[in-house]
Formats: sequence, structure tokens, C-alpha cells
Amino acid sequence: MMNTNEHIKESVAYLNSKGVDQPEVGIILGTGLGQLINEIGVLEKIPYEFIPHFPVSIVDFHKGQLIFAKINGRKVIIMQGRFHMYEGYKPETITYPVRVLKALGISSLLVSNAAGAINLSYKKGELMLFNDHINLLGGSPLAFNGVEHLGNRFVDMSSPYDTTMNQRLKQVAKSLNITLHEGVYAAVLGPQLETRAEYRMLKILGADAVGMSTVPEVIVANQLKLPVIALSILTDVCDPDHLDPIDIPDIMAQAAKAEPHLIKLLKSLI
Repeated sequence: MMNTNEHIKESVAYLNSKGVDQPEVGIILGTGLGQLINEIGVLEKIPYEFIPHFPVSIVDFHKGQLIFAKINGRKVIIMQGRFHMYEGYKPETITYPVRVLKALGISSLLVSNAAGAINLSYKKGELMLFNDHINLLGGSPLAFNGVEHLGNRFVDMSSPYDTTMNQRLKQVAKSLNITLHEGVYAAVLGPQLETRAEYRMLKILGADAVGMSTVPEVIVANQLKLPVIALSILTDVCDPDHLDPIDIPDIMAQAAKAEPHLIKLLKSLI
């Protein structure tokens, strides 16, 4: 991993050559989330496979391109499609793009995903803002030889989500009359969905929502001292006493239904 800094420089140089210049905000779009692209001034679209050292997503509903755009006059860089440990990637590979975005110049990172609601007072199609997380992925993006060349090895996680941005987002949600829960996200490996016993365990641990992503990116953002916030679209309700079989089309439909609210919040925050 001693070459990672060189790889980052090569990725940044390529993106600079494609016109990506001094973005202020980075956005990572999760499962089924892509409508934002239709509402902004796109400057460049760059498929991941063209970017040196970038991983490539193999999940059908993850587009796999970097988008340089303007939102409300600010330059943003958007990852349309992310990477997961369940695809066979190491945590440090999943988070490589975050390091590239920081090297490009972003000063804040906004992350979104689709998740299941463990907290049964939440409804399908609502949004949850992270105020903390539980890492059950079985790994860390900082647990490799040479990480000290990229930042501190022992990263403080006492307040992983930026309190100022969280507060602003809550105010924006209130002014737009959008339901925005605030809670704890549990990241699990997947790709299988949880059993009833596992949902009960997650509730006991204090999780309000569960998914298979986001936490590695947040850990690296904290290592890079990059202010970060994360939001889930709640696509299904994880009630162990009334558990329906997985319905992927419904999960995607719920993501699409709730996405306009997510877009309004992100655009207002930016």
C-alpha cells in the first residue's frame, strides 16, 4: 500500500485532465439513487473504468460513473454507484475514491444509501440521518500495512458525523416539511438479508437501520478530517415478528419514491 499516494496522484491527474477542477462537495449516491443527475448542471461524466486505479462496481443498480457538476453555483463531484465488501473488495479498495475526492479538493462529503428500518416507528420511504453507527462488517479500511502514510492509524470516532451539517439538514427538513429521523446505522457484510434473530440482535445493539455500506467511507473521511454526513432512504421495515420475504423491486420502488425528498435536502444543504 506504499504506492497508494502515487495512485491517488495518478487518479487526480487524470480527472484534472478531464476538466474536474476544485470541487467543493463530494456526494456518494447509493442503491437505486440517481435522479439527482437529472436536476443539476452536469459538466463531465467519467466512467469508473477509465479512471486509473479506480475499482469498478459489479452491482446492477449501481451506475459506476463519476459526475462533475454544479449545484446552486457550487462545484460538486458525485459518485453514481459505490463499492461493497460483499462484491469481494477489501475495505481499503472501497474507500480509495474517498481519498481521491479529498485530493481533488472537496471540503465536505455527503453520503446516501438505501437501508432497512430496524426501528419500527420508521416507515418505508422515509429518511434517516445518521448520528452514529455500528461497524459489523468484520473489517476496517484502516487495517492494512502502510496506512500511516495516508493519515493517522488510530482515528477518533467519538463524533463521526459532522454536527454542524446534521443540524443544518434537520432545519432544512423542518422548513421543507420532510420527515427526517435521526438514528444509528448498523453496517453488515451481506449480501444475504438478515434473519429474524439477526434483526432482533440489531435492535438490542441499538441500531435504528441496517445496510451493507457507508461505514468504511465514513471512517476514511474521519481519518482525512473531512466533514461527513450520511442519510438512508428506508426501503423496507425489518419486523422480525412479521417478516416478509425480500422484494427487490419494491425496495427499488421505495428508493425512487423517497429520492425527491433526499434531493431537496442535499440541494438545500449545498
